[in-house]
Amino acid sequence: MRDWLLSDQPAQLLPARSQMAFTLMFHIIFVPLGVALPALMLIANYKGLRRGDQVALTLARRWSHVAGLTFAVGAVSGTVLSFEMGLLWPGLTGVFGDVFGLPFMIEGIAFFLEAILVAIYIYGWRRLKPWTHFWLGLPIPFIAILGAFSIIAANSWMNTPAGFTMGADGLPTNIDPVAAIFTDALPYELSHFLLAMYMAAGFMVASVYAVGWFKGRRDRYHRLGFLIPFTVAAIATPLQFIAGDTIARWLAGAQPVKFSAMEVVTQSGTDQPEIMFGRFDAATNTVTGGLSIPGLNSILVGFSTDTYVQGLNAVPAGDWPSNVNIVHWAFDIMVTIASLLGVLALWFAFLYWRKREVPSNKLFLWCAIAAAPLTVLAVESGWIVTEVGRQPWIVYNVMRTAQAVTHAEGIWISFTVVVLLYAFLATATITVLRVMARRWRGTQHTDDTAAVYGPRPDLDRTGTAS
Repeated sequence: MRDWLLSDQPAQLLPARSQMAFTLMFHIIFVPLGVALPALMLIANYKGLRRGDQVALTLARRWSHVAGLTFAVGAVSGTVLSFEMGLLWPGLTGVFGDVFGLPFMIEGIAFFLEAILVAIYIYGWRRLKPWTHFWLGLPIPFIAILGAFSIIAANSWMNTPAGFTMGADGLPTNIDPVAAIFTDALPYELSHFLLAMYMAAGFMVASVYAVGWFKGRRDRYHRLGFLIPFTVAAIATPLQFIAGDTIARWLAGAQPVKFSAMEVVTQSGTDQPEIMFGRFDAATNTVTGGLSIPGLNSILVGFSTDTYVQGLNAVPAGDWPSNVNIVHWAFDIMVTIASLLGVLALWFAFLYWRKREVPSNKLFLWCAIAAAPLTVLAVESGWIVTEVGRQPWIVYNVMRTAQAVTHAEGIWISFTVVVLLYAFLATATITVLRVMARRWRGTQHTDDTAAVYGPRPDLDRTGTAS
């Protein structure tokens, strides 16, 4: 929090960053379900149609209703974020809106397309021919990826700005919106983000059925409800290791200060140790405590202990991230959780290979249940690394965050209002999900006609349920 507390910083900087951070951290919980849950429901839908599996179709129907609910809540929290971009950071949007505004237009189009198709898909149960219904739903995951692409493109531009030149008056000229979208950071951030979304959604959905399996509900419904999402997450996990390792090595060259903060590299040089956790002292530029593995950081960056890695000493302290400890700990938490999930995925592969069944090992099931909150924590930590690690720049090496913040008063009041709004949204979402779950538990797994939030029953010509 060093630069937040300096007397020469605008008074609005702390509340503006706090509000934006809180909003992002709330919204990101719903993003995996918005991006990846449609793919899971369509896998179940396809399996049900291909094999005449009514249990798979029931899962697809129920997951579609959860997707509709979480999409609606995510839309509300995401809309608040859109307003905050302009209200809290007018220096950014006012100066660079013409440069990186195109991705937000694409995101708006993707949002409306996804909303329409999700509504058609939910409404279409028992109203459309089965395969027609499936094909109408098939574009949803791709449109969700398009929406994610647009947001990640905007964030990538903030990390590696391109598509413009700064004029003598401090305003951008020679604007190329396409170049602003396809920046150097985009392929790294997008692959890392999408894999994280599929991991998070897969582990979150699977954990619900892991609880049932743990409690002895050993039916096909819980078996399939666990296997589909957990398998997707287990496949995405090793791919995430490759993507994460690649983006970390790229950051060492593209954003060396952020990388130095992630790994708490205090002094530039070769044979850099990998330090897990520990406490960074900004006054002395030293690290105390933690686990230090000699030479590993240089090996991870350049596959040799002779690899040179820039340290924090190479730049003035005013250009360090606002809190190096937060960046470093968030990075280590993310990596630690990803490593644990990787072990869990291998464990699952081994156990399933032996018996072709959901593992009944209680320790495994406890770990599968714990994977849901852990993967959400990993996603939150990743965004902290990305956003706090870029500080004190809102546009890397071009505009400082303090230059972009609003001069309006009353941000603490708006922050309080946002907290209350999101508390209401969280309470309402949990309540509705619990009501849905209770009603679904009270019905047969192949018949949703008694569920308030399930598909409507077929009606004969007189309007009577058949």
